[in-house]
Amino acid sequence: MKIGIICAGDTELEPFLEKLTDESPVDKAMLKFHKSTFAGHEITFLYSGVCKVNAAIATQILIDEFKVDAVINSGVAGGMDPKLKIFDTVISTEVAYHDVSENILTEFHPWMKSIFFDADKTLLEKSRTAVKNIKADRNIFWGRMVTGEAFITDDGRKEILDKYSPLSVDMETAGIAHVCYVNRIPFIAIRCITDTADHSGAEYFEMNCKKASQTASEITLALIAEI
Repeated sequence: MKIGIICAGDTELEPFLEKLTDESPVDKAMLKFHKSTFAGHEITFLYSGVCKVNAAIATQILIDEFKVDAVINSGVAGGMDPKLKIFDTVISTEVAYHDVSENILTEFHPWMKSIFFDADKTLLEKSRTAVKNIKADRNIFWGRMVTGEAFITDDGRKEILDKYSPLSVDMETAGIAHVCYVNRIPFIAIRCITDTADHSGAEYFEMNCKKASQTASEITLALIAEI
């Protein structure tokens, strides 16, 4: 099976570079695609850069050029649900944009029945099996993620919580899920929490990004080993 792994930033990619034997990287669209094998699968992994468009570009290239059969988004996120603590991990069941009008997706391409992009059921089932073999510092939750082009602090947090009730928020996941949806490619996201309402701001993201990225990568590789 050919699997693509997309991280937003270089810190989120570093654990994969440490654990996977990297063949000669391939440069496309100003992105560097790394290739390896793991658990019998062909892996192409990269960091796309922050924001929805960058993530979408990377996803379409993985599908068109590297012919991946599934895409996993691995990295970090902000915690939205009050029950989440720093270094807890969220595995997506569904993903939505929090900054796109709902009718954009339902009345126009891709004419969705709802605003939510569902994670692949098989990948979800495999993720539940995979995490049983991981000794995690914090809890792992399955649930809703939302994506938008902003780093969420106190401003806007309540509105997003009231409207979407997400576990986490980030800037890329829905963009990746969107591309996978229109290409009919299985997708799932694994995001470890770097900041919360109680510990919000860019300083917490920077402080916790490396450890959170490590956690997300371990769960991602455990999932691939189960596929």
